[in-house]
Amino acid sequence: MKIIASLLGLILVVLGILAAFALFTVDQRQAAIVLQFGDPKRIITEPGLHYKTPFVQNVLYFDKRILDLDAAPQEVIAADRNRLVVDAFVRYRIKNVLLFYQRVRNLETARNQLASILESALRQVLGRAQFQEIVGKERSRLMLNLTKQVDADARSLGLEVIDVRIKRADLPEANSKAIYARMQTERKQEAEKIRAIGRKRALKIRAEAEEKVTVMKANATRDGQKIRGNGDAVRNSIFAKAFGKDPDFFAFYRAMQAYEKGLNPQDTRMVLSPDSEFFRYFNNPRSPSANSANR
Repeated sequence: MKIIASLLGLILVVLGILAAFALFTVDQRQAAIVLQFGDPKRIITEPGLHYKTPFVQNVLYFDKRILDLDAAPQEVIAADRNRLVVDAFVRYRIKNVLLFYQRVRNLETARNQLASILESALRQVLGRAQFQEIVGKERSRLMLNLTKQVDADARSLGLEVIDVRIKRADLPEANSKAIYARMQTERKQEAEKIRAIGRKRALKIRAEAEEKVTVMKANATRDGQKIRGNGDAVRNSIFAKAFGKDPDFFAFYRAMQAYEKGLNPQDTRMVLSPDSEFFRYFNNPRSPSANSANR
């Protein structure tokens, strides 16, 4: 019985070892290839527990998830001869596990080849487009064309390209500085042109305003002289009527006006005879002179 129990235990151990080497699991995020001396025997895409021949066959696992490749920025020449620094990335997955194993073996080699395919596609697709199309609204169409071309080339590697995106498309730094300087010059020229037009319009507005002011002043002077002339006429008429009513009072009033204007308290010098007609009211303020009376 002891011998039988030992044999059974040994058999169980051997079976356990064989099961450990014969059974394997495939995760739902993976696919697997069963190899026999390097030759693919079975492709496993369904998750679960699977088997292989112990010590003869081995298993390689491949990721079925969508993967990313962020390519290094590269310089591309557009159709209008503008140089662009383009930064793009690819989203892809392993579509044909057997073809992938036969062509590239591992993911690192696949990434290198996919980067070369992307570089070539960028030069071909963007090289046929104008600068404004690449940086403008046509970028979506260009990225769709890039996806189609990269996917077509990557199929030979067992890969399926989901999407190609351009993260950045800028001019090289040296070109950017030159374009910025040219834009500054153009803006300065445009600003100077606008200022010149403004100065011209300002001079025209000032000339028109000065012309209107001159006309208004001339009209005001004319109207003022006309009004002043009418006022003088009315005043002379009033004076004439007053003179006719009381000549002595009128003569006295005019003499007072003459004294007020002629005898300036600041600096007035006159050489006249004391009995001059000018001083008649100084001699007799109540009565006019004889000459005035005779008039």
